[in-house]
Amino acid sequence: MSAIKGRITDGLYGLGWGAVKKLPEPAAEALFRTIADRAWKRRGKSVLRLESNLARVVPDAGPERLAELSRAGMRSYMRYWMESFRLPTWTPERIRASIDVTDAHLLTEGLDSGRGVVLALPHLGNWDLAGAWVTTDLKVPFTTVAERLKPESLYDRFVAYREGLGMEVLPHSGGAAFGTLARRLRAGGLVCLVADRDLSASGVEVSFFGATARMPAGPALLAQQTGALLLPVTLWYDGTPVMGARVHPAVGVPEEGTRAEKTAAMTQALADAFAGGIAEHPEDWHMLQRLWLDDLEPRGERT
Repeated sequence: MSAIKGRITDGLYGLGWGAVKKLPEPAAEALFRTIADRAWKRRGKSVLRLESNLARVVPDAGPERLAELSRAGMRSYMRYWMESFRLPTWTPERIRASIDVTDAHLLTEGLDSGRGVVLALPHLGNWDLAGAWVTTDLKVPFTTVAERLKPESLYDRFVAYREGLGMEVLPHSGGAAFGTLARRLRAGGLVCLVADRDLSASGVEVSFFGATARMPAGPALLAQQTGALLLPVTLWYDGTPVMGARVHPAVGVPEEGTRAEKTAAMTQALADAFAGGIAEHPEDWHMLQRLWLDDLEPRGERT
């Protein structure tokens, strides 16, 4: 990314966090629906990639159905951004009223046990809102990892935003994050990781909607090394102002096998849980990048 483009990108995000939260909510909703629809009509690279990904999730969908799903997907994605720009101004009461969590007891009981909990999520719904619910309603701090963005000032904005919601944010690169996450878990803490797309090219191969994808090994490895509970979580919008969420039963550590074999089995179990949630709400899966191995660029280049 050029320096000029980076400054423009950073400035646009800064404008979003500064201006969008001041708009009346109906105006903000209408604005972001318009942005979504215009982006969808342009049929740029991200929209086409979203549609290609959705074609794997809903293999029997014809062109008209895929177009409907991708349009709904862009609206869902823009809802995520609209809510995220406004989240810093929401009261704890508003946050609690904006999410309905099924089987939250699996999380709270895990934390009460003192063994530490890893929550693993796909790019479904609004994971920042889910995190804000954890820190405000449960009053539990947690640690997460963020991909380093360019320019650095944009990454700093995201870190400040998430820290303002009560999260501890570690950079994905640099190699130190895993050790810090493990320490937090051994102390009985909570770690939340978005885990449906591998960013390191060294993740675990899984079967995902009938083809091979690569997902990060971190959640499974952390559970094995620290004894923490590994809980998949899925999120969705249902046409109301309230986002749905479900905490799924824990992914156990296999009793037999090498560490690599255990990691592969646990990561596949996560992929299966993610796939179930995505299949139920495909329009809320914000995957606008290449994911499956046979979609990747020949030299591992990703877009």
